[in-house]
Amino acid sequence: MSLRYLTAGETHGPQLTAIIEGLPSNLVLDFEALNFELARRQKGYGRGRRMQIEKDTAQIVGGVRHGYTTGAPVALVVENSDWKHWQNIMNIEPIEGTDEEKRRVHRPRPGHADLNGGLKYNLKDLRNVLERSSARETAVRVAVGAVAKQLLERFGIRIAGQVIRIGEIEAPPHQLPLEELARVTEASSVRVVDLETEKKMEEYIDKIKAEGDSIGGIVECIVEGVPIGLGSHVQYDRKLDGRIAQAVMSINAFKGVEIGIGFEAGTLPGSQVHDEILYSQERGYYRATNRLGGFEGGMTNGMPVVVRGVMKPIPTLYKPLQSVDIDTREPFAAQVERSDACAVPAASVVLEHVVAWEIAKAFLEKFGGDSIEEIERNYQNYLAQLESY
Repeated sequence: MSLRYLTAGETHGPQLTAIIEGLPSNLVLDFEALNFELARRQKGYGRGRRMQIEKDTAQIVGGVRHGYTTGAPVALVVENSDWKHWQNIMNIEPIEGTDEEKRRVHRPRPGHADLNGGLKYNLKDLRNVLERSSARETAVRVAVGAVAKQLLERFGIRIAGQVIRIGEIEAPPHQLPLEELARVTEASSVRVVDLETEKKMEEYIDKIKAEGDSIGGIVECIVEGVPIGLGSHVQYDRKLDGRIAQAVMSINAFKGVEIGIGFEAGTLPGSQVHDEILYSQERGYYRATNRLGGFEGGMTNGMPVVVRGVMKPIPTLYKPLQSVDIDTREPFAAQVERSDACAVPAASVVLEHVVAWEIAKAFLEKFGGDSIEEIERNYQNYLAQLESY
């Protein structure tokens, strides 16, 4: 079974749409839990005015009946409540009017897709690029990931995330259990465990915003309950850690990814990097540590999967950078649109959901069937095989 999805829609369009193909039949979907995940993405200290305008909820318009998946493609829609203000500008039909009335964009913003997309697709109105390249698209990717989360939860796989750093402020390490981590970070304005760090991060974001600037940071996702053997060592495109890395790098504004201790492994001797193998009758084979973040040879090793991503500062600044007008080729100070001073807490939520999707995809590749009951039988047989090895 192959699990895949496509999304469509623009940041100021009427809706974002996703089609999920490959979900088994008879999976119970919790609609409240799905929309809870969307609400999580919109929270976080440093977000802009748009989060007050839009309250995202997902509607399922295909592939689910009476709360159960049918095996057909699942269609998701996230409507844009601000669409009423953009109906003329974003109309699919030709409209009359001046460039100003159409809100044509001819001044590319540094750090955005504007100029590259305009050159590549030969578009003289850069709005045709920025509308799709906007991080608004992550709303529907969170909805898709929320469905994947519910599939994984059926098999005891749990996911939580946290913010590790915002700018120069780093959160201290902790040893909270996963469920407690999820509960505590959900109550935090910046998705950290430590209240003192939360206050420092808020003050730092306020300072950056007052300077007309923006700030990025580092976020982490932890997945527990992942069985040994998802992914494969036999081909480059079947290595699950590689697929997760690609998914993380596809999130808007993400510029780096690491698994486990990641780049730190380049500074340490091998004895302080590799995880010793142990065995007990109760646990079977396991690792003494988890420096490699749950992966060896492109496959999960039964330890928690630990993924980190770094998000650059949002490039739309109230202290604009220099650019060049594509009409006149004259320099100008880049225009400002609605923006966040810091979207790192929201990025933590997006990270959780793209990782959830890749693990769910690998899980179905390994144990796939047409119904949830068939998958459960396949999974139990595999666990018995592991136990007897």
